[in-house]
This record gives sequence, structure tokens and C-alpha cells, in this order.
Amino acid sequence: MSPVILELVFPHLRDAGYRIESPKNTQYNCVAWAAGVTDRPWWPIDDPPYYWPISPRVESLSAFIAAFEGFGYEICDDSTLEICFEKVAIYVDEDEDPTHMARQLPSGKWTSKCGDWEDIVHNTLDALAGPYPAYGTVGCIMKRPIS
Repeated sequence: MSPVILELVFPHLRDAGYRIESPKNTQYNCVAWAAGVTDRPWWPIDDPPYYWPISPRVESLSAFIAAFEGFGYEICDDSTLEICFEKVAIYVDEDEDPTHMARQLPSGKWTSKCGDWEDIVHNTLDALAGPYPAYGTVGCIMKRPIS
């Protein structure tokens, strides 16, 4: 996707600062990318090729939290960089339904897989926030110790 279209979908992206890191790829999605996986998309729907690490498959913030708790993440207070931890952010819409996930990089910036589009690095979580077609707001930040 061109930077122009990304900036139309995410109106805060340009001001927040970002860079495109990869070409378009349909093999994985934002949740898989947040989990560090690039071989299949993750979403709690029963529709191949989608994977979900827990049962039942429910599209809810609590289900996303539970899925990532299974990988050692716990809810934390904020997105501030903590040197010994990696963090993920779960975005939600106005109904508190998950829409997107991002993963914090060691630099403190964030990386996201934007749908079937490119992976990007963005300086803030607000860069992808906003009403649809943007991803809403950050509903939860989680962290786990870096192994």
C-alpha cells in the first residue's frame, strides 16, 4: 500500500512518524506479528487459515488478554519502554472489540502489520488510533520479561 493510502486510513500516522518495513504480505496479520509469528494469521474465528491459541474462540478484549497471558504477558499500566520487558498493545473499537495489535521494539517504537499491507514502525501508539477505518483506541497494554 502506498504511504498516501496508509496516511488516509491512519490520519495521525504522518505526524507521529513512521516507516514502511516490508512489502505487502498476506501470510500473517497484526496479531500474529505481535506474537512474533509470520507463518499464518491469528484471529479467534474458526476459519482456516486463522489460528487461535486458546478455546473458545471469542472476539473480545478479554479473550485477547487471555491468549497473550498464555505466552507470559500480563496487563501493565502504560506503554513506557521498560528495558527488561517486551510489550504489546491491543486496540479496540467503540464497542471494546479488538481491532489490531502492535508490538514494542527495543527502541521504544512500535511495529504493526497493517492488515494485508506492510509491516510498519511507528513512533507512537496514537499513530494508528482514530475512528474506523483506523484502529480505535488502545484498550490494553501487556508486558512480559525478555527471555
